[in-house]
Amino acid sequence: MHFTWFLPLALMSVSTGALAQAVIEGRVLLSEARSAPVMNKRYEIVSKGGVLATNPPLAVVYLEGDFARAIPAHDKKVEQKEMAFLPALLPVQVGTRVEFPNLDETFHNIFSFSPAKRFDLGRYRPDERPIPAQIFDKPGLITLRCDIHEHMRGLILVLATPHFVVTDPDGHFQIKGLPPGRFRLKAWMSSKTTLEKEVELKNGSTMRVDFP
Repeated sequence: MHFTWFLPLALMSVSTGALAQAVIEGRVLLSEARSAPVMNKRYEIVSKGGVLATNPPLAVVYLEGDFARAIPAHDKKVEQKEMAFLPALLPVQVGTRVEFPNLDETFHNIFSFSPAKRFDLGRYRPDERPIPAQIFDKPGLITLRCDIHEHMRGLILVLATPHFVVTDPDGHFQIKGLPPGRFRLKAWMSSKTTLEKEVELKNGSTMRVDFP
């Protein structure tokens, strides 16, 4: 006896749509002016003429459009380790809760004067529980500082989109699971430089986009 199975039309549509999501990949031409040796995998935030950027250079590539807003499912972390913020640059979606664990054998005091999020976590030790955290509910660039260790700098880029990625050290990126439509693809490179291009995505397509 043979059986024939039929999927409900709605389920077939969801399955087909999931398989047909678009992909954007490409490369951002990163500045060579701040380049460090490739073997140096430690990133830091440097300020030159009031411009904040990572050293060695990185970029955050993200798709900007009219996306449904939803609370991110997972918390993120910015660690304090060896007197530095790790990662030095963290992109998050609006509404993300970020923890700031102290992994050093000393006190830290993390704060921000940035308009998008002002806060002061106060001085705390490595064994502080619960781990100090903040919810970032407004788009913008957040500069992290330590009141005790003046040289420490970190950046949190809060985005009103769920579609973003940090480039690799050579500037390559790939963003998967994108919906069809017309959007703006942006590449954040520093506190003063964000490049953008208009893109039109189609179901199941892979688009190549390079900056600049």
